[in-house]
Amino acid sequence: MNKILLLLLIFTASLFGELYNEYPSQKILDSKIPIIDIRTPGEWVETGIVEDSILIMFWDEKGGYDVEAFLAELNQKVDTKKPFALICQTGSRTGIVADFLAKQLNYDVVNILGGIVYLKAMKLKTVPYKKQ
Repeated sequence: MNKILLLLLIFTASLFGELYNEYPSQKILDSKIPIIDIRTPGEWVETGIVEDSILIMFWDEKGGYDVEAFLAELNQKVDTKKPFALICQTGSRTGIVADFLAKQLNYDVVNILGGIVYLKAMKLKTVPYKKQ
């Protein structure tokens, strides 16, 4: 009975996504894990972006959001069966979105703590945003 219960616990644990909180580092940038930048275009212009990041705005400039549109674009641009990372300005918005994606959709998500502000303070490379 104990073996069956243990196997059941292991199986159900594997059904849930994982949320990892990590500060930006060269290791993350070199890992080639997809980095999704959920900020607004104005923020992308102001601070630049992580090179090769995928730009998918979650909240607009007025604080509005469309979860279905975000998920549709995310699933179109990223293999959500594999881990990916989220970045915003300071890490507060990605904390909310990453938690939702891991708990509700079972995605494996890295929340980049401190966001682009911390990344730039650590002198990690950004590139200018060019309108797509």
